Amino acid sequence: MILSHPTLALTAVSFAALLSVARAGGEWPQFRGPTGQGVSDARGLPLTWSETENIKWKTAIPGEGHSSPVVSGNRVWLTSSPDKGKTRHVLCLDFETGKITRDLALFTCEEPETCHAMNSYATPTPVLEGDRVYVTFGNPGTASLSAETGQTLWERRDIKVKYWDVGPASSPILYRDRLILTCDGQTDDQHFVMALNKNTGETLWRTDRKFFEDKLPTFTHSSCVPLVVPVAGKDQLISPGAHGVRAYDLETGTELWCARYDGWSIVPRPVYANGLLFVCSCNVNTSILCIRPEGASGDITATDAVVWKSTKNVPPMPSPLLVGNRFYTMTATTLSGLNPATGEVIWSGNIPGQHLASPVAADGRIYLFNTKGGGTVAALGDTFSILATNTLDNGCSASPAVAGKSLLVRTTTHLYRIGK
Repeated sequence: MILSHPTLALTAVSFAALLSVARAGGEWPQFRGPTGQGVSDARGLPLTWSETENIKWKTAIPGEGHSSPVVSGNRVWLTSSPDKGKTRHVLCLDFETGKITRDLALFTCEEPETCHAMNSYATPTPVLEGDRVYVTFGNPGTASLSAETGQTLWERRDIKVKYWDVGPASSPILYRDRLILTCDGQTDDQHFVMALNKNTGETLWRTDRKFFEDKLPTFTHSSCVPLVVPVAGKDQLISPGAHGVRAYDLETGTELWCARYDGWSIVPRPVYANGLLFVCSCNVNTSILCIRPEGASGDITATDAVVWKSTKNVPPMPSPLLVGNRFYTMTATTLSGLNPATGEVIWSGNIPGQHLASPVAADGRIYLFNTKGGGTVAALGDTFSILATNTLDNGCSASPAVAGKSLLVRTTTHLYRIGK
């Protein structure tokens, strides 16, 4: 079902401005890259690979984790737990050689919280800025490290949330002097968004999620990574959570507007361009919402600020892509191209395997990795076209990164640098 509003033209010009920060030789400092939307303007990425083709290096990663690799300069960072949550590690690898240069046991937890089988004890992706590495593991702790020395600059062990039986998964993000954390626990427990001073770790603001008196939710857990977007000359924090997407003032934490939906355990990160925001809800009555945040205030669910809503081709975990005049979604096995102005499905096609990792777009292509080791390359554009199907020994739950002319891909056992 699609509820349509008069169409809005999306121009390639404004989206090109968004891509200008995703430099071809640039860094990948956070979950889903420089823009937070999984898009890079890199050229020269490989089309095909295998265990014996186009592998620059392959490094065994001690322990388990679903955090994505992030890259700055010659350093690649990710997190792991080698003992089912009792210790939480931060790893640094050399980008050129793949050698592990640091393995820091950052936090210890004698009785780890329950963790869902599809989650891990090291799922939130680090975020990088200059000489700083910011990591969170949920209840065990959040910290800032020196990228040069590995020294802990500050840490917080007092931010406690009961994450139902799932465990934490939302990655931190940076905005100016703020480190933003999303803490969505279970009903009758904590569910809030907070900003820490990135230099000291002190709390700048904390805002509890608001729910609705007429429909108290059964579940409030969620795992979505928020996105900062410009709205009428001022940035807003867009934070999907259980039963609604909310926008917050980044300076004060004040809630600005909310659009309701029925889903909880929201995972896909939003995407934004040309004044339009795209949010995917899941688990119950799944839907995609296209929202125009400019001028939005209060509860906008039944207003013209919701441009369209669709229940088709909603991704449960992989984040969508917004490239040019197409909006791309990946369900467990189906890749679709939609008209972002109307929600109309232009094409859909089957991609082999189950997909939990978010895709990346670069060089006119979409790169997708499944849980069994399959790596499919599809074409961006107006028709469904698979360009290549590749295989590694193990599958992915972590989303890939793009750095230079290489893909950094974390499987259940190894980190690969895939390049020609």
